[in-house]
Amino acid sequence: MILADKIIQLRKKNGWSQEELAEKLGVSRQAVSKWEGAQATPDLTKLLSMSQLFGVTTDYLIKDEIETEEYAQGDESSALRRVTLKEAGDYIVWREKASLLIAGGVLLCVLGVIALLLLGAATQYASLGISEALGGGLGVGLLLLFAAAAVILFVYCGHRNAPYEFLERDEFETEYGVEGMVQKRLQEGQKTHMILLCAGIALCVIAPIPLIVGAFMADFDQALMLCPTLLLAGVGAALCIVAGVRRASLDQLLQQGDYSARNKRSSRLTGPLSAAYWMLVTAVFLAWSFWGNHWDISWVIWPVAGVLYAALVPLFRVMAERKER
Repeated sequence: MILADKIIQLRKKNGWSQEELAEKLGVSRQAVSKWEGAQATPDLTKLLSMSQLFGVTTDYLIKDEIETEEYAQGDESSALRRVTLKEAGDYIVWREKASLLIAGGVLLCVLGVIALLLLGAATQYASLGISEALGGGLGVGLLLLFAAAAVILFVYCGHRNAPYEFLERDEFETEYGVEGMVQKRLQEGQKTHMILLCAGIALCVIAPIPLIVGAFMADFDQALMLCPTLLLAGVGAALCIVAGVRRASLDQLLQQGDYSARNKRSSRLTGPLSAAYWMLVTAVFLAWSFWGNHWDISWVIWPVAGVLYAALVPLFRVMAERKER
């Protein structure tokens, strides 16, 4: 097999276009096209660069009689961890399962609040025979039960994900073929990702409709009408979580977007600021809810806090970059 065919084979195996390979090698697309068309031969510097980029030996590239790919030994002096093809595949499969578990945990939390509201509303109807003490006790009990189940799911996901935490936190190298495999999964899952994300956002947007409709009803029960609103919002959030977790796993392996090397360095500094922000929001939510029993309206804190957080993130990053410099 001649060099031209080997370049084509290695480029396609990684899922790169001629433009992408040219950019990685610092040459023009026309140069790559000539190499693959056997109209020109790359110089020694470019051959060495291709050897490192593809993870193969230079002998394999330049010797036509070598048909089977010969992989170069990893750089022993490199301080970066290398992710193998098997590790990447296992991580993608696990995060697909984890996305469902995390989404299920969120739904359990929402169902616990709904149960508390329903039992609280039931005490207002004498025909049901549920006293305030019984309704309140059952409601709190179910809330804690659902919350405990959700915590178990979150803890389990955190434990299973522990070996892969470096993907989110640290810079790393990938074995030959990993990037191409991940890029293929990214393209194949694009349609599903958009469907889940759009459906989730749509449900969150229409979630207040039952509450608004109930306001025009004569026998309006705010607690009862809040339940379908919370359910719609919970399902919408769960769909967004499934889409987000799965896409994040691919971005982590490709080290792009929020998981680029630059953003990882920035996250090490913005992390404590974000944690402090959400702890403060949680404290305000609990204080407002318990002080005066304002559970029916205190949930508004979360969407407001989310919008405010999106505005604060760029400020956090600027502060982090200044501190790093």
